[in-house]
Amino acid sequence: MTGWQQKPATALLILDDGTRLEGHGIGAVGHSAGEVCFNTAMTGYQEILTDPSYAGQIITFTFPHIGNVGTNDEDIETVNMAALSGVRGCVLRADITNPSNYRAAEKLDAWLKKRNIIGISGIDTRALTARIREKGMPNGVIAHAPDGYFHEPSMVAELKAFPGLEGLDLAKEVTTAQTYHWDQTPWSRTGGYGKLENPEFHVVAIDYGAKRNILRQLAHQGARVTVVPATATARDVLSHNPDGIFLSNGPGDPAATGKYAVPTIRTLMETGKPMFGICLGHQLLGLAVGGRTEKMHQGHHGANHPVKDLTTGKVEITSMNHGFAVDTGSLPAGVTQTHISLFDGSNAGLSVDGKPIFSVQYHPEASPGPHDSHYLFTRFLNLVREQKGLPVTPEHLKLE
Repeated sequence: MTGWQQKPATALLILDDGTRLEGHGIGAVGHSAGEVCFNTAMTGYQEILTDPSYAGQIITFTFPHIGNVGTNDEDIETVNMAALSGVRGCVLRADITNPSNYRAAEKLDAWLKKRNIIGISGIDTRALTARIREKGMPNGVIAHAPDGYFHEPSMVAELKAFPGLEGLDLAKEVTTAQTYHWDQTPWSRTGGYGKLENPEFHVVAIDYGAKRNILRQLAHQGARVTVVPATATARDVLSHNPDGIFLSNGPGDPAATGKYAVPTIRTLMETGKPMFGICLGHQLLGLAVGGRTEKMHQGHHGANHPVKDLTTGKVEITSMNHGFAVDTGSLPAGVTQTHISLFDGSNAGLSVDGKPIFSVQYHPEASPGPHDSHYLFTRFLNLVREQKGLPVTPEHLKLE
């Protein structure tokens, strides 16, 4: 009779404070450094892992069972299906099980390999999450070695070389390389994704790391969308003669991206055209009006964050993914805070007084997440409708 034997560790996570966590390797082989955050969503792991806003980060999932519905080609959020999101790794509690869902086309483990994402399972994610909440988001390095051999000096060297997200412009790494048009509409159970046949409006979206479902929601409102790179100038944007301008989500430090984005946004604000920003787009708009952004202690990552819309008094449950925030106290006169987080009171939205310009910190496209905030796309296109002298759509009605 042989004694009990523990399976050797095939994955390793080392934090910048020296914490060393062993587990079982999944996904790609190798090692990669990034900022370690946690996400509290119970669903939508594939959308999360393909969200360009997570570039440079290692995602700890607080929900223990990740991978149980497999993966498919429909739930990818990077616009280019072949493009990588920039996610550096993922941390799971339980081992990946065989998928059990009629939409599953591939197991999560194989899908992670194809997208070059390193994963580790068997980690006490509650303890890791508690550490992040107490001490803030650490830098870390994650490794997967099927033979269980780790060259830790190389890992530590990579960790020390990782600069952290402060001062890092990652939008240039995930933005589109060329201008393109978008007309796909949201998914339905019976018909899959649709196509906008007769657009009423034209919106130019500046891509700092745009998600597919944001573009679908704009198309759902009747807008043909032209997507331009993050480095597009105001002249580039206006050459398309848009009815409205959208500032997308994205990763990295808004102050770094703002060095080239803010002058463009300020020029576009002077045109009087309706503007709407989400996530990084919100932060860049905050900088453009004269505010400041700041690094958050633990960030907001999840699909269950309560936000109050101060313009209506209503509370909505939202999907969030950001490690920087607009400093409310830095907003100048003429700019109104429209939304606040009910978790910590941080800024979650703003509008420019007397102008058709507003933005929110969270993700109203709800992919993943609840649909409470879809009304914001109606609010944006209603500003376009008003300028065109068209009837507006009640925000509480769902467009079919």
